[in-house]
Amino acid sequence: MPTDQFSVAGQTAVVTGASSGIGRAIAERFAADGADVAICSREQENVDPVADGITDDGSGGRALAVECDVRDRDAVEALVEATVEEFGGVDALVNNAGASFMASFEDISPNGWETIVDSNLTGTYHCTQVAGERMRESGGGTVVNLASVAGQRGSPYMSHYGAAKAGIINLTTSLAYEWADSGVRVNCIAPGFVATPGVEQQMGVTADEVDRDEVKRRIGTSEEIADVAQFLASPASSYVVGETITAQGVPRAMESPDA
Repeated sequence: MPTDQFSVAGQTAVVTGASSGIGRAIAERFAADGADVAICSREQENVDPVADGITDDGSGGRALAVECDVRDRDAVEALVEATVEEFGGVDALVNNAGASFMASFEDISPNGWETIVDSNLTGTYHCTQVAGERMRESGGGTVVNLASVAGQRGSPYMSHYGAAKAGIINLTTSLAYEWADSGVRVNCIAPGFVATPGVEQQMGVTADEVDRDEVKRRIGTSEEIADVAQFLASPASSYVVGETITAQGVPRAMESPDA
């Protein structure tokens, strides 16, 4: 049975927040499968090594590194314009860029709230609106948003982050309906704990310590989220529209009284 439907080869994908962690894993996965990738970060020197690694590998697609703060509409427009100029269009957008910090609700300053909402939700709005215009003009494409389980059920000391991610989940559902007639599929991934550099700093768990074959666990790897992203950007997910796929390992559940 063929598996070509799971491939993103030949596509051009924009991946935001691709200097490390989940974004980097997605960019490298797409490129290894034959997609050209435009990758961005707020600091050029952070994203250049990722593009260099993809280019040096030489076995897949090409990479373009662009400095872009997704909160800045002009910077987002420049990112998409550079992508179209370099690769000829945009077929897929992965909205991974974001930020977070832990604080009780009463300790979140107006600036702190605005920073998190802008980095996660408003950045997703900017990138989707700008890249989506190119997709709709060319007959379609895919948008993969990155939310969080914090946006599905809330999370103590992460109210600003959870609120922003909940907005992304709702945006996914709404926009999937609006853009279906234009051939653009919009879906979302809600990861739980993933062994990214940020989580390593907070929890002391590295990706090397995660056994990907173990079912009973509560922490995953960036590569496992890249698996889901590739599926959602590929023809294999053609009947998946407006959905949020939760990737969190073993779910929380009430223990049986007989256990």
